[in-house]
Amino acid sequence: MTITTAATAAAPTIDYAATAFMILSASLVLLMTAPGLALFYGGMSRAKSVLNMMMMSFGAFGLVGVLYVLYGYSMSFGSHDLAGIIANPFEKFGLAGTDGLINPFHFEGHGDIPELVFVGFQLTFAAITVALISGAIADRVKFSTWMVFSGLWVTLAYFPLAHMVWGGGLLSSTDSGLAAHLFGATNGVATIAPIDFAGGTVVHINAGMAGLVLALVIGKRVGFGKVAMRPHNVPLTMIGAGLLWFGWFGFNAGSELAPDATAALVWVNTTVATCAAMLGWLVVEKFRDGHATSIGAASGIVAGLVAITPACGALSPLGSIALGAVAGGMSAYAVGLKFRFGFDDSLDVVGVHLVSGIWGTIGTGLLSTSTGLFYGHGFRQTILQVLVALISLVFSGILTTAIAVALKATMGWRILPEAEVSGIDTAEHAETAYDLVARGGRIGVTGIGALHDARHHSESLQSEGAQ
Repeated sequence: MTITTAATAAAPTIDYAATAFMILSASLVLLMTAPGLALFYGGMSRAKSVLNMMMMSFGAFGLVGVLYVLYGYSMSFGSHDLAGIIANPFEKFGLAGTDGLINPFHFEGHGDIPELVFVGFQLTFAAITVALISGAIADRVKFSTWMVFSGLWVTLAYFPLAHMVWGGGLLSSTDSGLAAHLFGATNGVATIAPIDFAGGTVVHINAGMAGLVLALVIGKRVGFGKVAMRPHNVPLTMIGAGLLWFGWFGFNAGSELAPDATAALVWVNTTVATCAAMLGWLVVEKFRDGHATSIGAASGIVAGLVAITPACGALSPLGSIALGAVAGGMSAYAVGLKFRFGFDDSLDVVGVHLVSGIWGTIGTGLLSTSTGLFYGHGFRQTILQVLVALISLVFSGILTTAIAVALKATMGWRILPEAEVSGIDTAEHAETAYDLVARGGRIGVTGIGALHDARHHSESLQSEGAQ
């Protein structure tokens, strides 16, 4: 899977269809972060925190985009690595030498695409992975610390894991990787290769584990478990979920790098797995709580998208339905574990991304039509998928803990308790999401929950004027 520039006797020819497909796919993945994830998380947060929640997504995208161009691409997809873990950050620093054409995964029957198209596509993956983590620590952290964490984490955790899985490193299909050492290699490629089509390990297990670590290191919100912390705007969350679903086709189908039959299969698998996961979540809610909720539907959509991400190119549509249904049910139960174990994963990053990411990675070993256990191909693919998931968990956990603890000791993570109570939007950004204008002057309202007070104040102003 290591990228090499195409070199043939004849001049390389650009594949215009694949190039257009990849530019569109990269744009769809960008849409997933801003505004998709920003709206999804923003609606789930409290009214006094919605702007900060959105800013965490936007800020992460801005920073990661710059770092990816500087050295992230080189660290992820450079040809010279250290122990299969990380590539040389200076080999393609500032995208040096990326003005040619490549066929990055050597797909037979496909022409070349500009390497810069692949760079842009991978940049959006890095950005949304960091943004996903923010949901675990809503309402309570300094924006400056979050930005420093984003830069350190993407450098030390994301870029290395991306190289290990997709860039020809330890967890890839190369003859020097873990899979080849365990089960042998054929013609320079692992006989049984790890399957992570679009980011079950690199994106979702990685981000989910990071979210769990940060929730533990930073601690609970003021009033967690004692006061209601309900989503302030469910329609925003539903819109965000719809945009995530739409953009996810770029995420998954785009990972095929060409508009071919496999991309079509990925599209169908992504759709039906997501549908099944939403239904699975709603069924659990109905039997457990007596109601099927809008937030449950939105969360089930994301759980299905997460689970099918590593598996979408390896399963049949029927297998995808099974994978999605289990993911929806598992995550519906898992989101309640934070109350049982006492950690404050504000917007359920652990319950959705970590749990469904692990299930999707392992479920691929069970349901892959060509190598899966349930299709009569033995345990080897399942064993390999479990090992890859465990290594990703441990790697992300160790690196995130080191970064989080170092920042806690230096910059500090938490805003002041009184600022958290009054609203992080005002404290960190000097803004509020919702303002009302009343007769006699402008009344700043920090959220929908304050509308009653604003109306009461407006009526008092009118009464004073009458007198």
